[in-house]
Amino acid sequence: MIRIFKFLPVTIIYALSIICTCVFTNGLILAISLTVLTILFSIFQFFGAYLIGLNFHVNSVNSLDTIDKKVMLTFDDGPYHSTLSVLEVLKKNQVNALFFLIGKNINDNEYIVKQIIDDGHSIGNHSFSHHFWFDIWSTKKVITDIAQCQEIIEKYQPNKNLFRPPYGVTNPNIARALKKLGLKSIGWNIRSYDTSIKDIEKINVRILSQLKPGAIILLHDRLDFMPELLEKLIPAIKQKGYEFTSQI
Repeated sequence: MIRIFKFLPVTIIYALSIICTCVFTNGLILAISLTVLTILFSIFQFFGAYLIGLNFHVNSVNSLDTIDKKVMLTFDDGPYHSTLSVLEVLKKNQVNALFFLIGKNINDNEYIVKQIIDDGHSIGNHSFSHHFWFDIWSTKKVITDIAQCQEIIEKYQPNKNLFRPPYGVTNPNIARALKKLGLKSIGWNIRSYDTSIKDIEKINVRILSQLKPGAIILLHDRLDFMPELLEKLIPAIKQKGYEFTSQI
């Protein structure tokens, strides 16, 4: 939620300009009303950008189009050294998944990407830089970054047009970039919060309690405990009668 602070400077500028304009024209009540509306609008914009499932700025695929008991495991931020261990667990359990790769991480880990492909998994674009300020960049800069990663992705899986926004944040600039590049945004409807919870049992309970047909589950293969988590999670999902797919 720290990302909300990116919206504060604009909100403050708007609010101060409204207050100054109205106060100096003896419109204090109007100033207060417009300021409140401005703050509410900024909060609305924030949640629209931060919650990908709302499809506020970008229409994302947040669940599989099926009523069958099929789910998808998706992994963000790789390739990473722990990705190989994740692949071992997936292979052992005969599960295919979708990996959203960061372009800059591919440069020294081409062999890991090749292993992902050889094992029958799908890959997608997770931007080249995954920069902290990615979601406030200009449209041109966003396009350049995404296109740089897409060029690499297509070397491994041609015509693959799947994109997951860094941090799951969307905005008009990202929407324009995806339209320009012909990419499809992929969200999720089960967020594991594996980057903050850290407790394997709690993560498993969280995911299993939300399981439903067509679920897209968000995980991160860069986490050292991910193989151990998957060793427990995958059998538990199968025990509930679900199958796994890597196809949108």
